[in-house]
Amino acid sequence: MEDVAILILSLGIILIGAEGFTNGVEWLGQRLNLGAGAVGSILAAVGTALPETMVPVIAFLGGGGEQKAEVGIGAILGAPFMLSTLAFFIAGLSVLIFRRHNRPLLLDRSVLQRDLSFFLIVYSVAILASFLPNHFLKILAALALVIFYAVYVFRTLRESKGGGEEHENLPPLYLARRSHHPAMGVILGQIGLALLFIVAGAHGFVGAVQEVAVVTGIPAFVLSLIITPIATELPEKFNSVLWLRRGKDTLALGNITGAMVFQSSVIPALGLLFTPWVLDSLALLSAVLALGAAFMPYLALRRKGVIFPAYLLIGGGFYLVFLVSAVRFQIY
Repeated sequence: MEDVAILILSLGIILIGAEGFTNGVEWLGQRLNLGAGAVGSILAAVGTALPETMVPVIAFLGGGGEQKAEVGIGAILGAPFMLSTLAFFIAGLSVLIFRRHNRPLLLDRSVLQRDLSFFLIVYSVAILASFLPNHFLKILAALALVIFYAVYVFRTLRESKGGGEEHENLPPLYLARRSHHPAMGVILGQIGLALLFIVAGAHGFVGAVQEVAVVTGIPAFVLSLIITPIATELPEKFNSVLWLRRGKDTLALGNITGAMVFQSSVIPALGLLFTPWVLDSLALLSAVLALGAAFMPYLALRRKGVIFPAYLLIGGGFYLVFLVSAVRFQIY
């Protein structure tokens, strides 16, 4: 009961942090004159990716041997897998609940298509790097992943300048409700405070979930691949749901796809540098399913130029396929 109480309390803290973060990051985007693409795909995505980013960092740099390495690798692979399957599913379901129709999402096609194409490329590179014969080649692959992400950030910022019209009718900044032009320091202060709430809530959630899962005897790799990302990816999901409720579809989906690019490039580079980066069959399956789930909306954008909310529900099917496979792996 104590762990359940911690789960509920941590969830509430994450929700409060996500609300403050989305509000602050929109004001930051307005002050920097950035479009929704850059705000969602870079500022929001990287900021809310901090909780799950810390799991592999602590696992690799804190020592602990092979089991810690398994936890780190599982967290690295779990993040893009959860985002491309469960996060897309939740986004599609949220739209159907809020709007009660299956009309195309009102989003900037170029933003989502750019993000998804980068994800498909960099994550494929990260997975194929596991088959490289020596560590030196894996170091080169890690460098390539970081360069890919730098190119992605440059392109996103270049294509998202002059987006002030996308930030009209912003709700007041929570820490400066009476100000129509809050100071940059106050905006950054709210974002920083919200991130502290998100990180603290995610940390408590992960700890409580792990306590429950350990009793069930789940292996470290499976635990980190399934359980941990569900908790640490909650910020992206809640931020996106909040934006979808307000009709800001590019911000909502960009928050997910931007995190996918970050989590499939910079973070796997750490795995390539600090572990042997040899992936077993279950790890490779999760990667293939993540790529498949991301390819579906990418294909829809390429062929029809739009994404229907119901189409995002396909991600839930990919997630269920992996769960069934993981259970069979556990049994056999």
